[in-house]
Amino acid sequence: MHQHRRRDRRPSARRNPRRAGPPASLPGPDLAGADVVIVGYFSAKQKDFAVRMDAAAVGLTARGARVVGRVVQRRGVSDGGARKMTLPYSSRTLLSSGKAREVAALCEDSGADAVIFLNALTEHQRRVLTEAFGCPAVSLAEAPAPATAPAPAPAPAPAPAPGDRAG
Repeated sequence: MHQHRRRDRRPSARRNPRRAGPPASLPGPDLAGADVVIVGYFSAKQKDFAVRMDAAAVGLTARGARVVGRVVQRRGVSDGGARKMTLPYSSRTLLSSGKAREVAALCEDSGADAVIFLNALTEHQRRVLTEAFGCPAVSLAEAPAPATAPAPAPAPAPAPAPGDRAG
């Protein structure tokens, strides 16, 4: 009789007693003083990857972070084929295993406080990458926004003149 293919041999999260705790938090409410590594995953069709990485670095620097490294993962440059160019190398890490090791080594060598991905990450990817890198891994869209000053209170309305009626 034919057996069904199983997706994975590991126990499911429901049976796994070693559940990961809450996601590690980034230092400070607005990345002020944090050393960060920027990671971008781009297909070979995206020619503006350097501009996007530069814009992310400028934006994070404006938030008070110090960019200590940049890593780019390109897909479809050397091998892969046109059908696979938009797919991640790994559904767990988004990156190839070698590139993930490169980012982990960079984080360790630079003492990075966080890894900021230009791409969106799933909750599972955040957990796996945070564990692999030894510091929080989040997408740029999820990174804490800069603290903004509270909006000024509206000016009080002038008091009505003695002869005016409300109505």
